[in-house]
Amino acid sequence: MGSLFGNGDVRGVANTELTPDLAFKLGKATGYVLGKSKEKPVFLIGKDTRISGDMLEDALSAGFMSTGANVIKVGVLPTPAIAYLVKAYGADAGVIVSASHNSFEFNGIKFYNSEGFKMDDSFEDEVETILLRNIHMDSHVSGAGIGRCLEADDEAETKYAEYLESTIDTDIKGMKLVIDCANGSAYEVAEKVFTDLGADVTLIGNQPDGLNINAKCGSTHPELIQKEVVERGAFMGFAYDGDADRLIACDEKGNLIDGDKLMCICARMLKEREELPDNKVVSTLMSNVGFHRFMKEEGFQLEITEVGDRYVLDKMLEEGAVFGGEQSGHIIFLNHATTGDGILSSLQLLQAIIHTGKTASEVSEEIALYPQVLKNARVKIENKFKYSRDEEIKKAVNEICEELGEDGRVLIRPSSTEPLVRVMIEGQDIEDITAKAQKLARLITKRFS
Repeated sequence: MGSLFGNGDVRGVANTELTPDLAFKLGKATGYVLGKSKEKPVFLIGKDTRISGDMLEDALSAGFMSTGANVIKVGVLPTPAIAYLVKAYGADAGVIVSASHNSFEFNGIKFYNSEGFKMDDSFEDEVETILLRNIHMDSHVSGAGIGRCLEADDEAETKYAEYLESTIDTDIKGMKLVIDCANGSAYEVAEKVFTDLGADVTLIGNQPDGLNINAKCGSTHPELIQKEVVERGAFMGFAYDGDADRLIACDEKGNLIDGDKLMCICARMLKEREELPDNKVVSTLMSNVGFHRFMKEEGFQLEITEVGDRYVLDKMLEEGAVFGGEQSGHIIFLNHATTGDGILSSLQLLQAIIHTGKTASEVSEEIALYPQVLKNARVKIENKFKYSRDEEIKKAVNEICEELGEDGRVLIRPSSTEPLVRVMIEGQDIEDITAKAQKLARLITKRFS
């Protein structure tokens, strides 16, 4: 892929970088490419609660319809809802207008194919080539050939909710739960799902105004839900990001359950249910040393990939795995969904804990994660990848690794979007690894700034 699509989407500051003009051209290019293999393709479009969502949705729709494609607008729904509903509605592609965990001034556009998977690289490459090279598209239509907005049946949210409810076979009636919707796309459907299942639900982050999505709430600010769970005496709390494809949970004591712990708990449930082929789990380079130890001790076969949910999914499909995810809380249950889904992950985590007969804290405390420190080294953008060949830095890293032994690790990786090199160190002593990470980051900055 080139410079337009990032991790599977086009993202930027709305009306500055991601403009209506770009959205229109993107709609026209994707409509043209898809229209080469399907006459009058249908695009299903959803969005989150950002103020720019309406503007970009309409610009995209105009682009699609200018090529003869039809559009179904399903309104505000989570990203994973679009991945599910594209099949339920028999659409040829799904589109979500969302910038996930970013603040409100950003927005993004992501595409799914008719099976609910992200569009493959070849499709994105063709669209990108058309736009970046300003290639003329022979897509002029007029009269009856112009596309239109088809009427949705107002059942999109219900269809998605019923699907989610079908994924759990455990009774949660009367269970006290706190849910933080990040003032984002799950603010209505999450309440419906848990209320339908009979839970006693307290919602926070459920008053979107177009500007407050992810603002000091949701999975990027879990301190809010930690406090609410303890004050209300809840069994657990669940915090989503703006498009609700991630989950960060907490136990009844207010202690966080991140993606690594979530995966350990759910992998054990899937293994016990014999729903985990070859006991295979996929995770990323950022997974904790404690996570690796748990997986080894419990007899799981762990596959590691680069950071990013698209890499996790690619590795799952390649290895025939049905379960994978990231420390950030983006978890994929491939037996149920084609992408990460925060509400689905909540239901599966809840089910896994209830089946143990223990409290959430008792289950969580069985998994010992190591302290992890992340420091940024600011460098010149052209030097982001030179650290791996620098003898002084390699020597410093080797010395740290020798000191940590099997009780820690060092991971250095360049930022994909900024002139930074990220230094992550894990170990048992938080003060020690903090000092080591700061020293190593300063060395990288000194060498390459």
